[in-house]
Amino acid sequence: MTASTSPLRILYCHCAFARVVPGDVKAAVLDQLSAAAIEFEAVPDLCEMSARRDPRIAALAATPGLRIAACFPRAVRGLFEAAGSPLAEDTSVLNMRTQAAPDVVESLLAETAG
Repeated sequence: MTASTSPLRILYCHCAFARVVPGDVKAAVLDQLSAAAIEFEAVPDLCEMSARRDPRIAALAATPGLRIAACFPRAVRGLFEAAGSPLAEDTSVLNMRTQAAPDVVESLLAETAG
């Protein structure tokens, strides 16, 4: 598969336990992703997954071109590192804590240059 035909790889973190992302932003991003009729993975909380060393962390970290909607990029990268699975350089992390929902969704759904 070439880069232009590869499926978008999107991870949405609901930040369920940290409660650092505004609820309206989380809801809007999730609603817009669902309405886009694309495949994405939604997890309750990356912080908890990292703390428990959930094996899905390694699988997610190995995903080429992964796009993550969560909180601060440095914190998200740190969670993956703490779980023993650093994110690849081509991973982009969108900050739902500081970015507006439409901006996050637009970045998640943007086509990659191939």
